[in-house]
Amino acid sequence: MPMSIAAVIVAAGSSSRLGQPKQLLIVDGEPMLQRAIRIAREAGASPIFVVLGSNRVVIGDALDFGSAIIVANDEWNEGVASSIRAGVNAVESRAPAAQGVLLTSCDQPRVTKEHLRQMIETFLGKPVPTAIASGYAGIHGVPAIFPRQAFPGLLALRGDHGARRLLVDQSWPVVALPLEGGEIDIDRPEDLMRVQ
Repeated sequence: MPMSIAAVIVAAGSSSRLGQPKQLLIVDGEPMLQRAIRIAREAGASPIFVVLGSNRVVIGDALDFGSAIIVANDEWNEGVASSIRAGVNAVESRAPAAQGVLLTSCDQPRVTKEHLRQMIETFLGKPVPTAIASGYAGIHGVPAIFPRQAFPGLLALRGDHGARRLLVDQSWPVVALPLEGGEIDIDRPEDLMRVQ
């Protein structure tokens, strides 16, 4: 059986600082969440889970999810950890053969399919469970691939804390692949103006 990496795209937030659903913002002619789904698919991740919360109906009606599986997160108000848990639980129940999970968001416009593909190939080429992070601005961050051994740690996250703390865990090796501009995300109107 070929090895596979599932993708979890975290897209449940309310975009309160932006004033409109960032998932639907058009960057380079494409809604940001649509782009995130497309590049994860083109990079070879399968299956792809999209975690929605705030504005779920509006976003669901506006985009073509293709074969991506929508995961409803009713606890999105808690913060990003609730979306990570919802996504990882979906991987465990719907993709039990996946060797790991590619955790990504929809608001990093500098992420490319080539970067994600390189991450997946690096992960699958390792003889021992290894986390693959994106390196930018002096940190290891998302997009990141976590081996199955990290799932309990991901499921233990709480509040508005993402998975970055698991990238400094010494339980498994971490390889960081450089991502130019990875620190650029879109949270406020001025961020969008800078990207465009």
